[in-house]
Amino acid sequence: MTDKEILRMLEDTTKEASRHQLETLRSILERQAGVLYLRSHLQGHDEQPVDAATFRRAVPLSSYDDYVDHINRMADGLVDHDLPLLSVDTLLCFFYSSGTSAMKPKLIPYFDSKLSKAASFMAHQGSASILRRLFPPRTSVSKILWFLYADNIATTKGGFKVMAASTYPIHSGATNWSQFLSCSSPREVILGSNVEHQMYCHLLCGLRNSDFIDGIRVPYAIGLIKVFGLLESKWKQLCDDLECGVPSLEISDVAMRDSVTEVLGGPQPELSRRIRAICEDKNWGGIVSKLWPNVRFIRCITTGSLAQYYPKLKQYAGEVPVLGGDYFASECCVGINMDITQPPERTRFILLPTAAYFEFLPFSSDVTNVVSEETVDISGVEAGKMYEVIVTTYRGFYRYHLGDIVRVVGFYNSSPLVEFVMRAPKAPSEVVTEKDLLLAIEYFQSVLRNAMAVEITEFSSFLDLTLSPKLLKVYIEVKEECMFLPEEKIEELVVILKGCGTSIGDSLGDNYNVQRKRGEIDPLSVSIVKPGSFDALSQLAIENGAPATQYKPPKIIRSHQIVDFIEKRILVTVPLDG
Repeated sequence: MTDKEILRMLEDTTKEASRHQLETLRSILERQAGVLYLRSHLQGHDEQPVDAATFRRAVPLSSYDDYVDHINRMADGLVDHDLPLLSVDTLLCFFYSSGTSAMKPKLIPYFDSKLSKAASFMAHQGSASILRRLFPPRTSVSKILWFLYADNIATTKGGFKVMAASTYPIHSGATNWSQFLSCSSPREVILGSNVEHQMYCHLLCGLRNSDFIDGIRVPYAIGLIKVFGLLESKWKQLCDDLECGVPSLEISDVAMRDSVTEVLGGPQPELSRRIRAICEDKNWGGIVSKLWPNVRFIRCITTGSLAQYYPKLKQYAGEVPVLGGDYFASECCVGINMDITQPPERTRFILLPTAAYFEFLPFSSDVTNVVSEETVDISGVEAGKMYEVIVTTYRGFYRYHLGDIVRVVGFYNSSPLVEFVMRAPKAPSEVVTEKDLLLAIEYFQSVLRNAMAVEITEFSSFLDLTLSPKLLKVYIEVKEECMFLPEEKIEELVVILKGCGTSIGDSLGDNYNVQRKRGEIDPLSVSIVKPGSFDALSQLAIENGAPATQYKPPKIIRSHQIVDFIEKRILVTVPLDG
């Protein structure tokens, strides 16, 4: 299919969104009505498949906990093929969820569903078509500096592979490698097992091909922030490697070293001198076009909690546009971004009516969060209102809380146009949201930058329910060269932070402030942690199974293991008034 045909098909599905939604649900139930999970809810309904109203009345809303026993049985190979648990389709593997608030990611079953493959194909091809329409391919400059990490694959007791959804094309057969031929790095770098070494080699290969790089891609904005941090700290070594024509001895993987040596093509003294002259200035603003003069775009996800990295990424990018990503979850595709040039605060996604059956649970950011226990379908949403997304997928999730809060901002034809607001609170006991924390950190950053030229690089939070009153703890990491280890600087910092109490409280939302007034929660506690703490947490999470490709630092920690790890790295803690 041509790009024009793909985009026309996507356009057509949005014109009769309600009809496509009912057809999607019907297709799912015709195929899956006999699975064990649905049988218990649909018993007594003779008409098969049931209509949408009956389905929503008979099948309760669900969360991951409702599936975990079934998923664990499948992972252990305890499957009765005559009585499928979640899907009649063949189980191929498991995907890791991208959530990082707990140490170990969830397992998402991936079934061999033709209907899901067709919907996913249209979504991904549509995304690629939109990019090509904006930036038509060039024959002379056609390389992509693509920071891909295949990740280590785990295997369940039942023999099923576990991987990140984004790396499935890499692991699912040689025929899929064709989509990565434009990557400036060789296959051996993508398949490596040491993320820092892979990142270094990706960067080295990208510099070697500097005149032929058309775009830079990474799944999440945090990934590129790490890349440019590596560039700032190791540019001398990168230049030495280009000059010698071989990667540093730190790169211990023989296959990776050999493949990168082949890409370097011998010593490159002139290229090394050019890059060294650029980096010696240590002016990292607009560094992208300085190093890659023909690059036309950077593409990564910058919405939600990743919006915090956008200003820093724009600083590195200079005039090079930072393009947004699409709304694809491990469970299913949700929406497509038709205007990828917009910044995070103006990014909108068109809901894909054939990707899954969608419901929307009204949500409010007030004290209770919940507006109604009843969902509305795609035809019942209202512009300006927030909802939690509920999905029924082709691959075994039924009326499932996806865990995302979106705001409907309008309609594209008859399909809702939504903006991603934040991850949904996990429990009524949570007093702040990711969005509340981002606002508070933005205020912190402005105060610290003006008073002490300090740059916050990462943050997270934890609500300690073991204390009475309970206590919200915020952990902040600052850039290493901004560190204030001298005692007089720490005292100055304490004074500045203590003065932020009331303003920070105002940023943390109605729920927090109501509970503060009631005396149900103590004043906020802010801890400054050692530089590198969140990188170390990332490494620990990856060692515990989190995929490097999808890792995002958690903004709301729900694991005591993570909290214990972070608190061992605290430099100073300041209880705030307010």
